[in-house]
Amino acid sequence: MVHTVPKLKDSSLLIEKCYVNGEFVNAASSSTFEVHDPSTGKRIGRCPEFNASDTEKAISAAAEAFKYFRRILPRERSRMLRKWFNLMTENVEDIATLITWENGKPLADAKGEATYAASFLEWFSEEAPRTYGDTIGASVPGNRVLTIKQPVGVCGLITPWNFPAAMITRKIGPALAAGCAVVAKSPGETPFTANALAELSRRAGIPPGVVNIITAHKNTAEVGETLTTSPIVKKVSFTGSTNVGKLLMKQSASSLKKLSFELGGNAPFIVFDDCADINAAVAGAIASKFRSSGQTCVCANRIYVQSGIYDQFAQKMAEKVKEFKVGFGFDVGTTHGPVIHGRAVSKVEGHVKDAVSKGAQVVVGGQKMPDLGDNFFQPTVLTGLKNDMQLAGEETFGPVAGLFSFETEKEVVELANQAEVGLAGYFFSRSVDRIWRIAEALEVGMVGVNTGLISDSATPFGGVKQSGFGREGSKYGIEEYMIIKTITMGGCGGELQR
Repeated sequence: MVHTVPKLKDSSLLIEKCYVNGEFVNAASSSTFEVHDPSTGKRIGRCPEFNASDTEKAISAAAEAFKYFRRILPRERSRMLRKWFNLMTENVEDIATLITWENGKPLADAKGEATYAASFLEWFSEEAPRTYGDTIGASVPGNRVLTIKQPVGVCGLITPWNFPAAMITRKIGPALAAGCAVVAKSPGETPFTANALAELSRRAGIPPGVVNIITAHKNTAEVGETLTTSPIVKKVSFTGSTNVGKLLMKQSASSLKKLSFELGGNAPFIVFDDCADINAAVAGAIASKFRSSGQTCVCANRIYVQSGIYDQFAQKMAEKVKEFKVGFGFDVGTTHGPVIHGRAVSKVEGHVKDAVSKGAQVVVGGQKMPDLGDNFFQPTVLTGLKNDMQLAGEETFGPVAGLFSFETEKEVVELANQAEVGLAGYFFSRSVDRIWRIAEALEVGMVGVNTGLISDSATPFGGVKQSGFGREGSKYGIEEYMIIKTITMGGCGGELQR
């Protein structure tokens, strides 16, 4: 089958360079790497293979820009972000096309991501003028104490491929609102969406050097180490795996940087027999598990269903999954695309085979789809999952729903909390007292109650345990890019002078 990629309305948004100090540039060595469509394997284009030296130039550009950008009034920074938001909204279809092309997710999902990504620029345009300090009652007579908030400095941002637009704006938005300058390393799998956003930031009037977006594939580790060890970079924000996060944290210790890490998850999704509407619970599980073909850090990974409704839930979920249409993201009717690359396929297939070898049953799917392409795997529902299976302890990051049976609240919460990570958790129940008990007992940073979708620019996003620390989005997101300075003034007391 011949697949056609829609042409961009604005062809200038497809850019095969890096964005440094207000200009699109190549690597000094002229080295490049190829970017391929995960659906077809065909080459989309090339991007510069930056190295440490190239990255240091971007850091220097950000440092120079920070000197004056930090002094720009918050209201003016707000206007810049608002203009960037408007440009993203105007170009949402082209951004979605780039996302689908390099990530593989269906076009409807990509449009949703493009809109979601723009919302962070809108949200933080509104937060920029509202970074208030405090006045504090001193315990020393005559002293007056107040705090002000200031930008932390140059920020190194490292983003993943599963949300090529949203992960960029979720980090850059608050950084710029706070008055910081950034060097963002976009993922080697999906660099073109980030480059389009860089061009739109230029059109929005964001000064040269404030936003720098760099690319690398083979040199990813080298670029990451440059960002984490540079004494000029004062803060690093990373979204990705726990293992890489640990490495970056170790590297950052050399200069004691401010850090915010959003790392791996293994989200429990719990359905109690008092959920009232089992169809709503199934819909929530489908939305949480299979969004982006299961390739989000907050996807349900372990689905626990109380024994009294287990068989009914499994049947209804299987019926819904059978309705999916897997295919090329631009084809009409496609609901789910490929996983990102061959390694992802191997992991998904390995989890299914491991579960089956230990007694699980495949209700739907369970196989690769070579007739579509190398990176396609059938959306899968497994029943009879046990705690000794790989899927119980590892994040699958693919379209496989494993259903576990449980009897009591205590049992399921203990199973849910066994994970070393704690990003998101979900449960369905109509009992008010149970909702409070379970929400407070789950060891996660975010809880979805009677919903499978929790992402919103207005809500704090982040985890606990080995899922990282810090929060993105919400009123708390800008705090990650600011420092609190205390000012104490003495000699302010006494009687009024005559």
